[in-house]
Amino acid sequence: MSTRTWWPALMLSALLAACGGSGSHETTTRTARPITARVRAAAPRPPRTAPPAPQALVTAETENRLLVVDLPSGHVAKRIAVARDPEDIAANSGACSSVVAVSAAAGKVTVLDRETLNPRRVIGGFKSPHIPEIAPGGQYAYVTDDARGTVTVIALGTPRVSGAIEIGAGAHHLSFDPERQLAWVALGESARTIVILSTADQAHPRVIGRFDPGFAAHDVSFAPGGRRAWITSANGSDVTVVGAIDHRPLFRVPVGRGPQHVAFAGRYAYLTSGYGATIEKADAATGRILARARSPYGSFELAAGDGYVVVSSLLRGTLAIYTPGLKLIRVVRLAPATREVAVSPPA
Repeated sequence: MSTRTWWPALMLSALLAACGGSGSHETTTRTARPITARVRAAAPRPPRTAPPAPQALVTAETENRLLVVDLPSGHVAKRIAVARDPEDIAANSGACSSVVAVSAAAGKVTVLDRETLNPRRVIGGFKSPHIPEIAPGGQYAYVTDDARGTVTVIALGTPRVSGAIEIGAGAHHLSFDPERQLAWVALGESARTIVILSTADQAHPRVIGRFDPGFAAHDVSFAPGGRRAWITSANGSDVTVVGAIDHRPLFRVPVGRGPQHVAFAGRYAYLTSGYGATIEKADAATGRILARARSPYGSFELAAGDGYVVVSSLLRGTLAIYTPGLKLIRVVRLAPATREVAVSPPA
């Protein structure tokens, strides 16, 4: 076997092993055909089918379920039982497609297969797990634990815990800087310290720095490209955008009463003020507000992608569905309390 042949095969085998050997990944081997004078008629092409519509994944905290909601209809396609009091979730697609649901009260993390939505494993041993984020490449999920002050790394292919690191009490929101192979973690929901982790070895991150953002920070999100981080306020009305290297403020975006949250879609940033009952669309490069709309009171969490923007209201139990321009499509009531939401293409 030549180098050109065995090297891709080796890489594919390693990827399948890392991601559980999903049967959805197939390889085909092309063999040379003899040249003949007769030309066969081309086989008719199958009719094109529209891609499946995206879905919103929503945690119904008091019902101990993960809801799968079709977009834009708002129809609940599936209700999945998970560990008690699910709060935050993360989802990805690709070779290691997974959904990670964190249940703080139960001290457990549920890892589901995105293709089947069947739970693959429930991982215990946490004290107060809170925020899950899937690292660039999709092979690992990081989970913060407020009470233990740790970040735990879960290998999604197994799934199993590959390591944990102590970073300080109140470990909460985190975001990845893929350009510099870093992650920022806010210590607390009103954080005066942000910890910087090196993720060059994603399975075993390490602390390389800390800084004070200069205000009580709540959430942190890196804009596409990784040059800027958007840091939301725990109690102020502005979101502060800082340089990824020097951490100096570049500009501020007025949003409304804190805490706020941020999601990105292409070159746009979407921001929520749950207590202000507003959602905004801003230019990610300048912070200029491009659109603003009302949202159900208590709509803290949001997600954007696949042609939709969605916000879930913890206090109203609703999911509001918008176009990318923030034209409201519909509001559907799903449960007594809907906390976190993610947009994910169906398998």
